[in-house]
Amino acid sequence: MIVDSMEWKGPLGTELRNIFHAPVPGLPQDEPMFTTIYIHPEKNLKLLTQLRNIVYVFTLDQNTRGTKTVRDAISPETITRIKEDTSFFMSSIKDEYAKGQEVLYLFGDTEKNLIDHLKKNRQNIIDHFNLLERARLEKSLFTKQSTEGVSAFLRREQKIDIRVPVGYKLANRQNDFIWLRQIDPDKDRDIFIAWKTYESEYQFLPDSIMAWRDAVAKKYLFEDPRNPISYLVIEREDAEILTRQVNFNNHFAMEIRGLWRTNHRTMGGPFLGYAIADEPQGLIYYIEGFAFAPGKDKREFMRELETILWSFKTSEDVSLAQ
Repeated sequence: MIVDSMEWKGPLGTELRNIFHAPVPGLPQDEPMFTTIYIHPEKNLKLLTQLRNIVYVFTLDQNTRGTKTVRDAISPETITRIKEDTSFFMSSIKDEYAKGQEVLYLFGDTEKNLIDHLKKNRQNIIDHFNLLERARLEKSLFTKQSTEGVSAFLRREQKIDIRVPVGYKLANRQNDFIWLRQIDPDKDRDIFIAWKTYESEYQFLPDSIMAWRDAVAKKYLFEDPRNPISYLVIEREDAEILTRQVNFNNHFAMEIRGLWRTNHRTMGGPFLGYAIADEPQGLIYYIEGFAFAPGKDKREFMRELETILWSFKTSEDVSLAQ
């Protein structure tokens, strides 16, 4: 974060932290959305080549040395536009100092106007960087060595697709369900897909999705697959369940985030799920990623699971890709 120290310590810095340090939704403990470091504009900027993302912030009504340093690097044409178009507050450049890097400029004619824009566009800015991180993760997760067997089975049997990184093993497969797991000594990452007949848009209501999810979990998801007594449920008593409508690869979808636990309260962790209709097949799919990593931060685990989930393709998507 490159911004003058006076603005960083004032209301503008507070709003920037409200965006970039906001807690990741659906985790058992607060973890910031992004890890940031503050850099004064006059500092030696050789390290910029080592950063994946850089955010420059300035306003035209400030004349501090730091603000002037940032502003002097901006073209006169851009400065004129900022003065004349108060709706113009954000611009990005790719590969500015290093390949694969994103540089975002946040600016305004006045500090007040920029703060107003940040408040109104908080989620858009968060989504912008989440998409960047997801794209970077895709390159590392989905190599040629990715587990093709599961994808081939889903394309053949269900006419759908999902990219599965190396390390995920098939834990259970039923006529309406598939469960993939990557189990390490200190963490467990899971993906499951369930499907049933698509009857109406009411199946996208959050209560309907959660009831379906819990029914699937009670039937197929166990703490120990050999012992179906302890199954997974959504934690409703001690955690908030967050839902929102999203554009999922050009499909309407309902997103659900929250915490899961076993019915005996012996295990628990965060989950992220999406309900998506596959109208050509007359089916509705529920895809979910959940993690178990006691004592560890879980932001990056959930970011990995989210990246895998967003590789999901309906039968229509698969057909168009062929």
